[in-house]
Amino acid sequence: MRYPRLIINLNKIRENVRSIVSICSKFGVEVVGVTKVTCGNPVIAKLLVDSGIKILGDSRLKNIKLMKEAGVESRFMLLRIPMLSEIEEAVQLVDIFLVSEFKVVEAISRFSKSAGLKKQVIYMIDIGDLREGVWLEDSLDEIIEASKLEGIEFVGIGTNLGCYGGVIPTREKMEQLIEIKRFLENNGVKVKIVSAGNTAALPLIERNELPEEINQYRIGEAIMLGTDATNNRIIDYLNRETFILEAEIVEIKVKPSVPLGETGRDSLGRIPKFEDKGKIKRAILAIGEQDIDSKGIYPLDEKARILHASSDHLIVDINESSIDYKIGDKMSFLLNYSALLRCMTSDYVEKVFLKGDDPSG
Repeated sequence: MRYPRLIINLNKIRENVRSIVSICSKFGVEVVGVTKVTCGNPVIAKLLVDSGIKILGDSRLKNIKLMKEAGVESRFMLLRIPMLSEIEEAVQLVDIFLVSEFKVVEAISRFSKSAGLKKQVIYMIDIGDLREGVWLEDSLDEIIEASKLEGIEFVGIGTNLGCYGGVIPTREKMEQLIEIKRFLENNGVKVKIVSAGNTAALPLIERNELPEEINQYRIGEAIMLGTDATNNRIIDYLNRETFILEAEIVEIKVKPSVPLGETGRDSLGRIPKFEDKGKIKRAILAIGEQDIDSKGIYPLDEKARILHASSDHLIVDINESSIDYKIGDKMSFLLNYSALLRCMTSDYVEKVFLKGDDPSG
């Protein structure tokens, strides 16, 4: 077995999917399963579909193509605004587009018509997070005009919260979208979908505060990790140990805890900070920032502490650990969203699927 490796517990992910689909369905909310953090991994994508997800969302055409070629039977939503240069290909792969630029919608319309297709679009509205979307006050006229284009079917509106500005979804934010929905429908534009939620919006359902007009959530983090970064919480009714990273120790030495000599920035341009604890026992693991976000991994050995990482090495303080580590031993870590994203993207991390009691690649 090669290391580093990521052990992916399919049963725990499946349980998370079913829990989220169940709680959302009680409020009439359809769940779009977001696969981007797993780079569109077909095994995980098929698991989502088999567990009740009918639409898969991803931000990369390459991932959607990978899933389709692997035989994943689902409708696909392109989460990122499509580039004009990729729309011709996207029309062949994607069922639902999230859009926020009229020129982009025109291009989808043009390529869809020429291919004899009709693609669904959801117009994204920026209600404060400052990522994608037409600014709230400017959205009405543009959406009405876009809804008239041939080759597309305008099916709804949506928003993104928590991903860029960290804005927390609240009932008041949801009501802003509902006002847009009502205005559009009063002007003859049918709005079937209000795609207003992601993992950060789950508390609205949990607290029974979600307006009934909201009927779609796009969820990735909660399914994959059982966490909610925007609200800074572990979701207590979901599994956390869905992905476990294992890395091998290549050096164990007792060294000073603070570098000796004049210091500048590290190899990645950062200014590291060190706590002077005298000489400590440290382990170096064969994994680094090229593979993971070192600030987003957490040792299962609670007495171990991550110190710092370079592109290829992770340095861990094992001075207080009760485990007698040896060269060649493995350390295990939980990951946050950022670390999982980088880990799944890295070709240097072996992906291993745990289907029962034993991992199998």
